Amino acid sequence: MSSIEGNPEITDLLPLSPRNFHILFALADGERHGYGLVKSIEQQTDGLIRLDPANLYRAIQRMVADGLVEDAERRAAPGSADGRRRYYRITVLGRDVVGAEAGRMRSLAEAAEAKQLIPKVENR
Repeated sequence: MSSIEGNPEITDLLPLSPRNFHILFALADGERHGYGLVKSIEQQTDGLIRLDPANLYRAIQRMVADGLVEDAERRAAPGSADGRRRYYRITVLGRDVVGAEAGRMRSLAEAAEAKQLIPKVENR
């Protein structure tokens, strides 16, 4: 059993909603501000998930309260003189949770392959 399996601090937060998964997944690349998160999520989902700012910030507030995300310093976005952008970063717990969720998804995909619902991926 891995350190994640059976860890109530992590397993109690699973499964993640698709929105929260994609926010944490985007933050795993580094700090981002809200608009950067929206654009990253649109790109990583080929436009299937589009977050409006109200839903994004509500989700971030809940993930801050859960210890998954934390505020980073306010600063101007690259190429912008606007110093009011609030940046967010993933916490160690957030990284563990999004990793556990990705593992859960992998197990589900493997089960779907076994049932021939999706093609088997070779060379894993």
